[in-house]
Amino acid sequence: MGIFDLLTQEIAIDLGTANTLIIHNDKVVVDEPSIVAIDRTTGKVIAVGKSAMLMHGKTHENIKTVRPLKDGVIADFEAAEQMIKGMIRMINTGNKFFSPSLRMVICIPSGITEVEKRAVRDSAEHAGAKEVYLIHEPMAAAIGIGIDVEEPMGNMIIDIGGGTSEIAVIALGGIVCDESIRMAGDGFTTDIWDYMRRQHNILIGERTAERIKIEVGSALPELENPPADFAVHGRDLMTGIPKEIIVSYPEIAHALDKSISSIEESILKALEDTPPELAADIFRTGIYLTGGGALLRGLDKRISMKTKLPVHVAEDPLRAVVRGTGIALKNIHRFKFLQH
Repeated sequence: MGIFDLLTQEIAIDLGTANTLIIHNDKVVVDEPSIVAIDRTTGKVIAVGKSAMLMHGKTHENIKTVRPLKDGVIADFEAAEQMIKGMIRMINTGNKFFSPSLRMVICIPSGITEVEKRAVRDSAEHAGAKEVYLIHEPMAAAIGIGIDVEEPMGNMIIDIGGGTSEIAVIALGGIVCDESIRMAGDGFTTDIWDYMRRQHNILIGERTAERIKIEVGSALPELENPPADFAVHGRDLMTGIPKEIIVSYPEIAHALDKSISSIEESILKALEDTPPELAADIFRTGIYLTGGGALLRGLDKRISMKTKLPVHVAEDPLRAVVRGTGIALKNIHRFKFLQH
């Protein structure tokens, strides 16, 4: 280990629309919501991550909360930079005298444009990175769940994140065909918000809609072990008075049906574009489901019914991508698909 290794800090970042995770020294050291709170008068960042999330939807005119990423790409350049800086500061390096130069591997959606790639790279460089490598999310997810991506064997990965759903067929260390759609966890949350407003005449916040998705979210109207009904609090649109209603999982399954169908369409399209030899592999290995969306009850069953293929949910789907990014970081010189 040379002196330069001591001066270089290596980190792997899963820069997500909903959550950002950072791996340092093989450990997930940061797992925070992708949000910053900014003071409108001074432009200074007040809070990053969980503490900013607590303020979301509850701010007064001097504070605004910003989610810098939309649909998997950077929408607010300055806020993204501040967020990355704030989260890197959360890593306790134990060295107070100098800040080491950073080598980063960051994962990006597979359907990203060159301009959007540039924005990720620039944000990372402004946050202190000397070397930046980019890896596509489905590739990182595949590595994270233990697939040997350099083998001549076809594997299909579906990564349902916050802003995008990535569907990719991977073989020989590359993405053979992919579909990237801007319908994922955030879209589900919006569907729930919309359904509560239309069906129950109740206005809820984004955080409440997210809670409903976690507590009673379902992809199927009939589940073997159903979750208990959930009490929702919001504002009555007729009277303006706060009220409570009880929602059940079949209701939410109905609300999410259209969005899940659009993800299913993309899966079928990706399967259609798959070369026959790889299609034969996928028939044997099945489909791997990762990302926060994989936690939606009954989603694996629903996709399996639609494609007639076995669907495997990753062990810790939320962290599969960042784990894979961490492995890529340790093998920077081995993996040819990392974009420098």
